[in-house]
Amino acid sequence: MLHDAIIIGGSYGGMAAALQLARARRQVLVVDAGHRRNRFAKHSHGFLTRDGEPPGAIAECAREQLLKYPTVTWIEGTVGSAVAAEDGFQVLLEGGGQHGGRRLVLATGVTDELPDLPGLRERWGASVFLCPYCDGYELERGRLGVLATGAFWFHQAMLIPEWGHTTLFTQGIHHPDAEQRAALAARGVSIEEMPVIAVDGARAMMRLEDGRSIPLDGLFLVPRTRFSSAVVEGLGCVLEDGPMGPFIWTDARRGTSVPGVFACGDAARAAGSVSLAVGDGALAGTAVHQSLIFG
Repeated sequence: MLHDAIIIGGSYGGMAAALQLARARRQVLVVDAGHRRNRFAKHSHGFLTRDGEPPGAIAECAREQLLKYPTVTWIEGTVGSAVAAEDGFQVLLEGGGQHGGRRLVLATGVTDELPDLPGLRERWGASVFLCPYCDGYELERGRLGVLATGAFWFHQAMLIPEWGHTTLFTQGIHHPDAEQRAALAARGVSIEEMPVIAVDGARAMMRLEDGRSIPLDGLFLVPRTRFSSAVVEGLGCVLEDGPMGPFIWTDARRGTSVPGVFACGDAARAAGSVSLAVGDGALAGTAVHQSLIFG
């Protein structure tokens, strides 16, 4: 069977794209590996009508609604490769299976690569976060920290004081210059130059190299990201460099540099959220449908 579109990734962006195509009565295949980026978070915030709900519940509700459309097929699996074919694209699944589609939507998402710091990964999504708009409000203007991990540290350190008193941990590597120090001081940010060697405690107790400990209610950092699927590089899509890592270049209608291939969600943005992924996916879905009609 030749599907009108194959969507690689069944999280929020991928399902939003599939929904638009299903409502146009097009044959859609969704292939999902089951690794949502926000699976570590207990609650999702900032998405209208679902604010504060478990992200898994939001995703499962969306999947149930999507699968009510008879033209949608869902496969739980991992795409090993995708190649151009005479009638569109051929998608090969790991472990076997091949499927054809006239169009391809990359909603693969990204994987966060955290610094190698003991205790950090265990608290990711619980008391260690990336997005203050997603998680800052619930910290009740408590004691917050920013762990400098790359070029985006100054932006984040200037932003986080909106949600509570902030300490910047430079790790002894990222040194603010005089202008940056003045700007941080104006925002009430404390600067800690001593490296953090571990994070422990019920929330985020910062253990320093000199033996001191600084208790926090929440810690923010900007991780590096990588594509969750090798399909992106395999197709040869043009990429852009973002503050966290590469992302897929798209035009205003979410078309990539490869004809017939569209992209949405965190893989196609320098940053993301559930709301942005859903919006991108809806745009990509309608663009795919119209490309099937108008070319």
